[in-house]
Amino acid sequence: MATHDAPWWRGAVIYQIYPRSFRDTSGDGIGDLKGIVEGLDHIASLGVDAVWISPFFTSPMKDFGYDVADYRGIDPSFGTFADFDRIIEKAHGLGLKIIIDQVYSHTSDEHAWFQESRQDRTNPKADWYVWADPKPDGSPPSNWQSVFGGSSWQWDGPRKQYYLHNFLVSQPDLNVHNAEVQDALLDVARFWLDRGVDGFRLDALNFAMHDPQFRDNPPSGRDMLKVTRPFDMQIHVHSQSHPDIPKFLERIRAVFDDYPDKFTVAEVGGPAPLAEMKAFTEGSGRLNSAYNFDFLYADKLDAKLVRQCLEQWPAQQGEGWPSWAFSNHDAPRAVSRWTGPDTREAISRLLAMLLTSLRGNAFIYQGEELGLPQGEVAFEDLQDPEAITNWPHTLGRDGARTPFPWMSKLPFAGFSDSAAWLKPDPAHAKLAVDVQQTDPKSQLNFTRALLALRKTLPALITGSLELLDTPDDIVAFIRETNGARMLCAYNLGTDTVDWQPDMLPGTARIIATPENLAEDAPLPTALPPKSGYWAVLEAHS
Repeated sequence: MATHDAPWWRGAVIYQIYPRSFRDTSGDGIGDLKGIVEGLDHIASLGVDAVWISPFFTSPMKDFGYDVADYRGIDPSFGTFADFDRIIEKAHGLGLKIIIDQVYSHTSDEHAWFQESRQDRTNPKADWYVWADPKPDGSPPSNWQSVFGGSSWQWDGPRKQYYLHNFLVSQPDLNVHNAEVQDALLDVARFWLDRGVDGFRLDALNFAMHDPQFRDNPPSGRDMLKVTRPFDMQIHVHSQSHPDIPKFLERIRAVFDDYPDKFTVAEVGGPAPLAEMKAFTEGSGRLNSAYNFDFLYADKLDAKLVRQCLEQWPAQQGEGWPSWAFSNHDAPRAVSRWTGPDTREAISRLLAMLLTSLRGNAFIYQGEELGLPQGEVAFEDLQDPEAITNWPHTLGRDGARTPFPWMSKLPFAGFSDSAAWLKPDPAHAKLAVDVQQTDPKSQLNFTRALLALRKTLPALITGSLELLDTPDDIVAFIRETNGARMLCAYNLGTDTVDWQPDMLPGTARIIATPENLAEDAPLPTALPPKSGYWAVLEAHS
């Protein structure tokens, strides 16, 4: 929720839907757009501001929608344009904005653009993808490695050249250096903006451009026994993150300037994500926001990590607005990465408070409002090509994509009445929406109450952030806007820490803890492990 002088997206809470796993209404085992329509009431009940929907475009589904075969088409497995229009209509009626994914770094090899480009070296789209001749010995043009394993280069018989693919072999990289490609992508952006979407999440944007000379990446020096794939053995200074990417983003922003009140957020990885996040959002002519994988891939959550992330965005002049996510479709669920089964419920509440108190936008991944742990998926049930290739050392994406549990007693926990594309985790049924709906102490109702409380605290929505000096295991900060001040403090360690903030600009009184969102208490002199609070700061009289 934005304040009166800020755009709606500044400080927004955004709910991510992975449509394939959200709700199936057709009985084919694949979540669909009608399922999203049915689920919007649940999402609105949480008190979020917007919904980000992962890809539903025409696709062979080798990477489950991130391999787009038609940017302007809806895959029949998900539904029709009438279904999508109904999502827009119902969401807006509920006060929700709709954000969709846009995948501009690569397409499916079944896309018409690629089929034309591969025919020969002189056709109108010959330079729409990244093609290169082999080295004199026939080997690939460079040593670049793909994210999912193996060389980033694939030999193409019809073209008699290699093409670049940073992900699957079936996901050739677009040549976004080419102005004609940019023009075509901007036309795609206009198409969806004209259909009423409220913003884009731009996928894998750091992969959109590369070194045109195809120079080799240097080694990372990492121990091969401690990484999951050859990709991690390189520093990707040439295969991604080209300095011309922000120029393309300025063209995207120019399109958005014709569509007021819209939102853009970039997914950023690469060897220097902080610098790239700032470059992508700097000034008024680029994107609104960006996020990286600092939290998403962290094996451990501690105060040092939180401080490092917050220090990346010190609110300097001209700096963009950060976004934060602890979980999404590409990473194991945070509650499983950062705690064990015995403390999962308590930690889920602490994480929800921490995420929604950070300066920036908060992304909630479907199931986080239920406290869902990572799903258990046996090897024979895996669907993710990355997991199958790199088993057992995988990114863990299938376990984060198991079907959403709606009704505990129904087959497939109410996700579908007849099938599921990915086997549900039976343990998730006891955390289903219908179970938690009637339990006032559930994670679901905690999330609703937390977001309702946050809406009454403008400092947590758009306020500045000042980190306080604290012991190592504690992270604490003051949020402030228009004279309203909040103190947020968290002990992320394993021991009680004697600590009370010094020299506060006012009298502090706790209003919320993970145990009680209606707390009314003075500040404690010590913080137990894995605990925290929100406190209101009142000016000294």
